[in-house]
Amino acid sequence: MYSPHLAPRLERPVRHPAVPVAVSLALASVLLLTLVAVDWHPLIALDGDIARATHRRAVDEAGLTHAFRILTDWVWDPLTMRLLCAAVAVWLVWRLSAWWLALWLVVTCALGTVVQQTLKAAVGRARPVWADPVDSAHYAAFPSGHAMTATVVCGLLLWLLRRYGAGRVVWRTAVTVAAISVVGVGLTRIWLGVHWPSDVLAGWLLGALMVALAVVSYERFGRSDRVALTARFAPPRSARVPRSFG
Repeated sequence: MYSPHLAPRLERPVRHPAVPVAVSLALASVLLLTLVAVDWHPLIALDGDIARATHRRAVDEAGLTHAFRILTDWVWDPLTMRLLCAAVAVWLVWRLSAWWLALWLVVTCALGTVVQQTLKAAVGRARPVWADPVDSAHYAAFPSGHAMTATVVCGLLLWLLRRYGAGRVVWRTAVTVAAISVVGVGLTRIWLGVHWPSDVLAGWLLGALMVALAVVSYERFGRSDRVALTARFAPPRSARVPRSFG
């Protein structure tokens, strides 16, 4: 039976769970950016201590260092991640006709690249310099483009799998691969001596922030695309269980 007292409560907008996550990530990112911009001594000193200790091990363990170079330059390279994103977007259009979702995916990845390059130019943080380098990199250090790109792409793809019904085995495998990729690429950048630890942390934070904001925007503006995908994945009417009124 309809109750007029319930109507206002039912009509209240429900805040998406990604909103508080995005706020927390934004605050953490701004704090870290500020500390790096003002050269906060405790952070700079900690960065230096970790970088020097890691670099000594990288020089001594040439085999492991070579493996990390392959991973960071080919498997987890930003270009590889962007190509993976593009391939998923093509699949969404080809198999599901999800044009809005594919466009949202590509635009989010592109915006992540713009944000990281803008911050690199604005902060202008120098990369570590070594007398015996084991690798080299271009552009400014903050934030880590490898860490941020991997976080954005892996985060978006995990959200897609979760939202559109990935099976348990597929989901667990994807989470494992994504976690290894995101954490691994950040650690390889520090090991190879091309980033300070706080650069990598900033890449992780900013990448996660981009994913949270993208999810909120899709939930807010992608209603027509969601309806079409829901209809495509819904079981046929003949397979639905009839409601019982007994």
